[in-house]
Amino acid sequence: MADQPEEAQVFPFEDSLKQLEDLVERLESGEISLEDSLQDFEQGVALVRALRERLDQAQQRVDKIVEQEGGETAAQSMDLMDDDNQDMDD
Repeated sequence: MADQPEEAQVFPFEDSLKQLEDLVERLESGEISLEDSLQDFEQGVALVRALRERLDQAQQRVDKIVEQEGGETAAQSMDLMDDDNQDMDD
């Protein structure tokens, strides 16, 4: 199964996030061709979708654990961008 295409492989969350960060740096550098930029952008979009799905799954697991402990879960959106902006405001 080592012959799986890269998009079919599942990487640890942190590795996928690092890969996304590297793609963003490459795109922001402006030193790559248009075709390479488009390929990097496409790969980045796929990574964002996969990372979002994994975050959603993690949130569901957390909610389930809290419910099993007899607590009530409040449906709150986990928007990481809002958290970052709040830190700046403080």
